[in-house]
Amino acid sequence: MRSHALRHVLTHLITPLLMCVGMGLAYMGAFVTPEPNHLPVAVVGSGPEAKVLAQTVKDAGGDALDVRTVPTRAEAVDLLRHRDITGAYVPGGEDPEVVVATAASDMGALAAEKVFTPLAEDRGVPLKVTDVATPVDDDPTGQGLFFLLIAVSIGSYASVAALGAAGAALPMRIRALLTLGVSAVVSGIGALLAGPVFHLAHHDLAGLWGMAWLYAAGILFLGVGLHTFLWRWTTLAMMVLFVMLNFTSSGGLFRPELQSGFFGTLHAFWNGAGFVEGARSLLYFGGDGLGRNLWTLAAWLLLGLAVTGAAALRERSTGPVSAPARPAGPKGANAGRDAVTEAEERAGKEAETEAEEEAEESVGV
Repeated sequence: MRSHALRHVLTHLITPLLMCVGMGLAYMGAFVTPEPNHLPVAVVGSGPEAKVLAQTVKDAGGDALDVRTVPTRAEAVDLLRHRDITGAYVPGGEDPEVVVATAASDMGALAAEKVFTPLAEDRGVPLKVTDVATPVDDDPTGQGLFFLLIAVSIGSYASVAALGAAGAALPMRIRALLTLGVSAVVSGIGALLAGPVFHLAHHDLAGLWGMAWLYAAGILFLGVGLHTFLWRWTTLAMMVLFVMLNFTSSGGLFRPELQSGFFGTLHAFWNGAGFVEGARSLLYFGGDGLGRNLWTLAAWLLLGLAVTGAAALRERSTGPVSAPARPAGPKGANAGRDAVTEAEERAGKEAETEAEEEAEESVGV
């Protein structure tokens, strides 16, 4: 009995230990040493002098920078508002200027300033910084959307344990309806946090709620479907998909231009990036790029629905678990029924305990 309990504990320790390794690798790899990686910047001007200056900046930065020239300051501002560049340098006799958009990325704007500050220092003049897209006063760093992403993500993947494990006895169609309801509640909580509570969204709150629903529903349907195939390993899978890889590639703290190519690649199609960049598009950039991010969130929702559908087919084909055979003969009839009842009760208690442990692992992390 004691050896069985010890094996049980050691088995359940595998998940948190793997999470420890995974979280360390993901978070420290993504956030500890942010460095420019093909950071897109521009030098304003169309003459030979501007081209020489741009080449000088490129030679000094190497692969850390992607430098282009644009003819006018207005065109540079347009590129910033479309988030095609991170900063633009406008040469001037006694008043050189760097133009940034902190709403796109506060850390990216700082990186762009650092790129061009030496140019002004070499000339002994101060560098003017102009911000053409600033976050709201209630979110001065623009990172509130990242923390909103965390809240909605945790509400979603933690609910998977309840829907998948504790609700395993329910038909999949009932779990699917519950998933729809939970996704509406989780996204509603996110909208309340973003609007009335912390005032991250001063407009288009309904649109932000819609994106939060797409995001939450995608996670929930994918998790509920995966639970049929992975059972207690679903928690680890959800942590890998929607914490380790998701938060680090979302662009909420560092956009891909300040990360390695791995996280930059994930940023192009991961659902957390779709939510964060979509929210930025909606709140700060007049909806520019919003359609692409909505398609990303919709694709993840479709993936979740497909996995849930596959899980429903799997459960339909396997059918209910067969009960142990009852002993034959009149004398053993009552004993057989008692044995079957006892086995069913024991199996039910074990399943309930497993569900509670899975929920504790999910929520605890």
